[in-house]
Amino acid sequence: MSRQRLTIGTFGEIGYLDGPSGRIVARARYRDWDGKTRLVQATGDTRKSAERALKAKLADRSLFQPSSSALTPDSPFPDMVAYWLEDLELEDRLSKRTLQLYERNMQTLVMPAFGNLTLREIGVARCDHFLKQLAKQSYNRAKQARVVLRLALGLAVRHEVLPRNPMDHVSRLHRPASTPNALTPAEVNAIRTAIAYWEAGRSIFGPKPDRQLGAIVEVMLGTSARIGEVLAIRRRDIDVTSPTPSIRITGTIVSHRGEPTTRQDHPKTAKSRRTVAIPSFTAEAVRRRMTRLEDSSLDALLFCSREGTPLTTNNVRRQLRHVLDLAGITGVTPHMFRRTVATAINEQGGVGLAAELLGHTDPKITIQHYIRRNEMVNPATAEMLDRVFSKKE
Repeated sequence: MSRQRLTIGTFGEIGYLDGPSGRIVARARYRDWDGKTRLVQATGDTRKSAERALKAKLADRSLFQPSSSALTPDSPFPDMVAYWLEDLELEDRLSKRTLQLYERNMQTLVMPAFGNLTLREIGVARCDHFLKQLAKQSYNRAKQARVVLRLALGLAVRHEVLPRNPMDHVSRLHRPASTPNALTPAEVNAIRTAIAYWEAGRSIFGPKPDRQLGAIVEVMLGTSARIGEVLAIRRRDIDVTSPTPSIRITGTIVSHRGEPTTRQDHPKTAKSRRTVAIPSFTAEAVRRRMTRLEDSSLDALLFCSREGTPLTTNNVRRQLRHVLDLAGITGVTPHMFRRTVATAINEQGGVGLAAELLGHTDPKITIQHYIRRNEMVNPATAEMLDRVFSKKE
């Protein structure tokens, strides 16, 4: 056997020996992506052809690619999406609801535009154009698509399938100017009247009332809680006997695809877990509702089905929509009550108190998304102008 010393990148020395049938075997030590050095060999009719075959064989070995991943820059985008979703499940960091939301947004928003592409065909220009076209239809849809596309392509970068994430360089999405909408006290009372009329059985249309919707609305108005948080309130979370009645927000209702609706033992965020002093109208509604509960256990839900199981948020939304349609009131959702409460507390006590009540970590969120702008300028300006410019007799 003869040897020739040659160092090429991560190759060791290339050696040659005579193989069977007079062919030449070229071989070298190669340091793989896992740090281990392995012997790789190839054959050819001559030293040059054996060396070329060896180099080609080594070039096919990925220095960076983990053996558990079959992704390459030429992999179809849907293969990478499937790998990304599996990776999220392995991390076990996100809730099942969030995972389902990511999967839905990827399939409905992103896949129609990227489903026929390979990873190497997805660049900054393509991503930028896609998001701008989607933003023309809906800012929120473009925002949701941007989130999942950035996360999925980020996985490809971390696994060194792509050299960079094209989503890091796309243009910023610009939110259309909008003002949070909230109900006036007169509109709140009109809604109360419509619900009371329906719960009294005076409407012959729609589902038979179970006399819970009115109390649900009063709890939303008195706590600023999200609809899922209201439906997750248990007996143990309620104190209506103290001088200052209160409700503790400790969970929310979740409905995972293909699974029964359940109570989740924590609300949306850490700061969402809070104890809220409730006004008299809410305390009264809660007391009435508690007298109708058949289950006396501390874990009994305040609002539930006849079997004691959790109500779905969609069911409550449908009931509310039906009742208000009968009253000629449109555009009211459970979340609008949360904005209504934020607006009222801001006007009476300031944005800091409103943010605390809503469980927000940043008052900017309260201002931007929950408080209706007061267009009335301080009337003191009129008095000031009178003093300066009033006509002299």
